Amino acid sequence: MKQQNSSCKVRRKRERGHAVLEAAFLAPWIIFLFVGAFDMGFYAYALICTENAARIATMYTSGSTSTWTDSTTACSIALGEMGSMRNLAGVTTCNALPLVVTLASATGPDGSSASQVTVRYQSDQLIPIPGVLMGRLTVTRVAQMRLRS
Repeated sequence: MKQQNSSCKVRRKRERGHAVLEAAFLAPWIIFLFVGAFDMGFYAYALICTENAARIATMYTSGSTSTWTDSTTACSIALGEMGSMRNLAGVTTCNALPLVVTLASATGPDGSSASQVTVRYQSDQLIPIPGVLMGRLTVTRVAQMRLRS
């Protein structure tokens, strides 16, 4: 009976430190995964904000034939929708990156006149992961809506 206890004690002594060693080996991978998930969250938020900005600006410009050329108000609407983005804090115009808003007339799928708004946004420099995320993401979203008379 005493031999079994002493062999268990010897085995436990040999196994000490394994958890610390395993954690040390896995820590870089865990940090890498956390940073990747963090970056992807910011990129997904940028995609959603850009899509919403294009949609809302298109809703305004399709209101009538007099508003479909109002790029100043469409820019203000897009900036208001994307106001939570860090790199747009001091931006007041929409004709250069990080935010470009362009308006165009289009023909809808039913052959009627439509308003088309393109919003292009370049994200802030985040943590680049070579081969996966390069640090900046440029998102372009186009929304089209039939002109209301």
